[in-house]
Amino acid sequence: MIFGRSERGKPPVEPVTLKILVAGGFGVGKTTLVGAVSEIRPLRTEELLTEAGRPIDDTSGVEGKHTTTVAMDFGRITLREDLVLYLFGTPGQERFWFMWDELSEGALGAVVLADTRRLEDCFAAVDYFERRSIPFVVGVNCFEGAARYPEDEVRQALDLDADVPLLLCDARDRETVKEVLIGVVEHAMACAADRRQSVTT
Repeated sequence: MIFGRSERGKPPVEPVTLKILVAGGFGVGKTTLVGAVSEIRPLRTEELLTEAGRPIDDTSGVEGKHTTTVAMDFGRITLREDLVLYLFGTPGQERFWFMWDELSEGALGAVVLADTRRLEDCFAAVDYFERRSIPFVVGVNCFEGAARYPEDEVRQALDLDADVPLLLCDARDRETVKEVLIGVVEHAMACAADRRQSVTT
């Protein structure tokens, strides 16, 4: 485990800051995840869903959703005193995907949040990070009342490579979200180490 506390009595160190994206389909829980774990008041760019957007905003499975992220969500979490994550939640609707290139600049890795009721909604995010070689993990958001499926079935449905971590979480629960964020940092560091090794051999 790479995360521990520094020893008492040692002088404070300047924290390393890392950028993590939180992506996935419309209504999957990205804004909720950032808000659940952020130690600062999260920045949100949500707007009300309108009648004009009904033909293109598929709310099946998330009928109670009344707002949507139009630019990004932003939050911050300190995993330990020398490691801080800046979280950027991407907009889920296709018409706002032009923001993804800007948000992904300089990102260490990403969380693709998945809803088993609408798995197809995260195909675009999986494809985006695979094509750009940005390390990512899939966090399966376990909604109340949503059907649970074995990990291998979800992995097969998403056509994930064997080395992509798949983790269960509740986007409302700080502790499970922290585990997912630790997972993406560790996965990204392992990918970087593999790349360095392949260059030197």
